[in-house]
Amino acid sequence: MSLQQTLYPPHPYDQTKGSATVPLQIRQFIHSRYNKPRRTHPNAGAENVPPPRKHWKIFPKLPEAYLEQFSGPQRLVAQILHNRGLTTPEQVEQFLQYQWDQDDPFLLKDMDKAVERLIRAVDAAEPIIIYGDYDVDGVTSTAVLMQFLLSVGARVQPYIPHRFDEGYGLNNEALQYLFDQGARLILTVDCGIRAVAEVEFGNRLGLEFIITDHHSVGPEIPPALAVINPKQPDCPYPFKQLTGVGLAYKLTQALHATLSTRPGLADLLPAPETFLDLVALGTVADLGPLQFENRKLVAGGLQQMNQTLRPGLSALLETASGSRPAITSETIGFVLGPRLNAAGRLESAQAAYRLLMAWSEPQARPLAQKLDELNRERQRQTQEMVNLARQTIEQDEGRSPLYFISHPDFNAGVVGLAASRLVEEFYRPVLVAEQGPEFTKGSARSVAEFHITNALNQCRDLLVKYGGHSAAAGFTVRNEDVPRLVERLQEIAADTLDLDTLFPTIEIDAEISAAGLHLIDEAYMEALQSLEPFGVGNPQPIFLTRDLLVRQKQAVGQEGQHLKLVLDNGRRTWEAIGFRLGPRVTDLCFKQRLDLVYALEYNTWNGERRLQLNIKDFRICEE
Repeated sequence: MSLQQTLYPPHPYDQTKGSATVPLQIRQFIHSRYNKPRRTHPNAGAENVPPPRKHWKIFPKLPEAYLEQFSGPQRLVAQILHNRGLTTPEQVEQFLQYQWDQDDPFLLKDMDKAVERLIRAVDAAEPIIIYGDYDVDGVTSTAVLMQFLLSVGARVQPYIPHRFDEGYGLNNEALQYLFDQGARLILTVDCGIRAVAEVEFGNRLGLEFIITDHHSVGPEIPPALAVINPKQPDCPYPFKQLTGVGLAYKLTQALHATLSTRPGLADLLPAPETFLDLVALGTVADLGPLQFENRKLVAGGLQQMNQTLRPGLSALLETASGSRPAITSETIGFVLGPRLNAAGRLESAQAAYRLLMAWSEPQARPLAQKLDELNRERQRQTQEMVNLARQTIEQDEGRSPLYFISHPDFNAGVVGLAASRLVEEFYRPVLVAEQGPEFTKGSARSVAEFHITNALNQCRDLLVKYGGHSAAAGFTVRNEDVPRLVERLQEIAADTLDLDTLFPTIEIDAEISAAGLHLIDEAYMEALQSLEPFGVGNPQPIFLTRDLLVRQKQAVGQEGQHLKLVLDNGRRTWEAIGFRLGPRVTDLCFKQRLDLVYALEYNTWNGERRLQLNIKDFRICEE
């Protein structure tokens, strides 16, 4: 059997992992040291839990001497960008015009070694394995390099590990299998930076490794032929926040620049910009900060997607939305990304990868339908897990600085989503894990005040595997070590966090008076849209308007989880929607006045576009 035929044998777990009934006795560890009396958490006992109360941080209005350099809606834009560190008219113009040059890919440490080795493999027809990851960043990274290397005649195949059968990153069994099938060169994308033992194992077999990974660097760098990661201490690349697909794109740039010097090749090679749609998809889905080079890459990718959408994404968007709306970063974050991620969360990432590689919509449509079905199942499992975990957390009444919840029936592919929802609701670091026969595998999500990967690093003697960022991490621990791990994490969190002041902060870009709210028109909305794409590092602008009158109130959506208001500013009424704020409808009375924190946005329904306020928080005005 050939290498191509055997790289993807059917996995025994290529089926939705069921969890129809999860017992209420969720395993939770709360060390008795922290069970001293504390203020009851504001969410304790709630059945439909709103987010915790927030600190309001209002940026001061800029001096008129600065604002007079701008006119009309650009004054508001200047205020917003000044809040984000762009303090001169030149910096504002640079941001709005995407005037950042893309940095030379050869500034990345070891890029020259990687390019030389890959081109040598192409010329010698050596088999190359692109070893990816099962999330959107990993799948798009794999697709970018597969498409480029295939275009230059490389013998290249993908290998994306199965989440449940193999877990994240390199593993010895996969490396042995690939070696036995004839592979000698492994190119990792979105993984490998902490796989020291696995690379050493592969080296002993006779494998060579090129590692491209954007995750945090560990205490030891794997002994690979080349390691491309801008977070390495001695890497001179100026922008450190590229995602995995961003690094795949930089490698494509470097390969293109080198190969295009060969006679007759320049016009035959696909331009790296051809892959910007995949770069945008992976960067936004992986929560890459939309600043500097990432902002330019994502903006270029969104422009490309709105002009010519590759068949797989077109089929997925039509399946999810029933139409082809304009694509924004929000479309990626809430429509495309979750559906592509659902494949790797519940089965294998093959459906997502094949969708991105599809050459026609008829070929892609069944894959899109499958991803949409998997996403609905993912939503169901996530909600079930959150509901059950919430019961356990509420029993603690806000006393613990950190929560660890595990259960044998939890799905390791969904635990990260559940942890994120629980952090949003309770504003504590949360670890949610699937308890297996020998190992507990889970995901951690944290608050701004607590670097979760640094905390796990202090527990590395208890962990089989871990890695991540300040706000998110994955980990594997032996079952017998779980109590010690939780106790140590509790101690670290207790030493770091002040629970009496631990509430999320919402940053408010500007205060708009109730009388001034009616001045928001098309020109202002176009000015605000010039700040897109929005996402991590470039959030949607948030405003505060005081003393608005409540004309109507209603809990809407399934089980009343959303809040819908009609508000009066004295000149006109405004429709407002607050997602997951439905339980707070009981806080309000008709003709009551409130201070509202919100984002301005358009709501399109039945072809009609209307301006609405997206509620982030509110407070009742004092009499």
